[in-house]
Amino acid sequence: MQIAEDRESWTRVIYPRLAVDASDEFRFRRESAAPSGFIDWRSGERLIESARRTLLAGAKFFLGPGRHFVNRHGRFAGRYLDEVLMGQTAPGSYIVTAYAPPYAGISLSGSGGEMSSLPDVGIARAREISQAVVRAVEATAEAVEHYRNSGSLSGFEAGVPRGISYEMTQALLGIATDSDGADITVEWDTSTPELTPAAVHFEFKGSDAEPLGKAAVRLAEDKSSRMVTMVGRVHLLAKKDVGSPGVFGVEALTSGPTRKVRVRLADEEDYHEAIRAHEEDLALQVSGKLEKEGNLSWLYNATVIRTMGHVDEYQRPTRSSRDVSVGQIDLFDADASQTPQ
Repeated sequence: MQIAEDRESWTRVIYPRLAVDASDEFRFRRESAAPSGFIDWRSGERLIESARRTLLAGAKFFLGPGRHFVNRHGRFAGRYLDEVLMGQTAPGSYIVTAYAPPYAGISLSGSGGEMSSLPDVGIARAREISQAVVRAVEATAEAVEHYRNSGSLSGFEAGVPRGISYEMTQALLGIATDSDGADITVEWDTSTPELTPAAVHFEFKGSDAEPLGKAAVRLAEDKSSRMVTMVGRVHLLAKKDVGSPGVFGVEALTSGPTRKVRVRLADEEDYHEAIRAHEEDLALQVSGKLEKEGNLSWLYNATVIRTMGHVDEYQRPTRSSRDVSVGQIDLFDADASQTPQ
């Protein structure tokens, strides 16, 4: 009964809107060994998350290039995403479809005011933003191809003015990691009065996760400070302040300058990845500015690069007298060592 009602709602409400209103279509596909049209649950979640991050990263680039946006332009990108619909999964390999209305106006400031009452003043058209998404994906795909041919990450650095960023490499990393093949296809609605761009198609391999991960580390670096990248186990989570990016603890699984750190994130988007790593016992690769405060080590302005394999796959460093000072307290105080709600 519920399925019939859902189908009726789709036919009566959603499909007419798509049929009548112009929509540019993004399709994010990932090969799956599951039966046609299905995917294992967690891979499906990651694909949806990666699709969302791709759209957000490209929308941020629309306002100007950047190596690492963190929260910059985040509200504008969110307003663009609010105009996008997610469609049903297509048959075959698992596909996430996004429909972006080309005519929708996205406020550049979000604050409104006198300028907002004037037509097209302080407004960006959704298609212009969607085209920025495509340009950023294209630049990143070209940098990946350059790495395949040369083994060099220079294409990622050179492509920053064209839309390559930490955020975009992270998004595509999620699509490529552990995949048997993945791709992004964009088709533009032809009912618009202006010249319709040609459809575009970008392909990624599971092996592309390596250069995308390395590029993410490089793009997240702040060259004015000592940046450290480590792989570790998330063993405690604490998110005290509403709306803050969050804090968690990492215990190193590979050799490095410190055994345990507190991680203060730059972007709250990364906190969800830390929770997933904690719940599934996955190793987490994180990068940030390493600072020492008393007996505690911190990674400030930190970025989650990616989740790795199960923590049991890594040999934990041997604890030595150099790792811990006499009287060193645990990573979190007792009142902070709580799992977030």
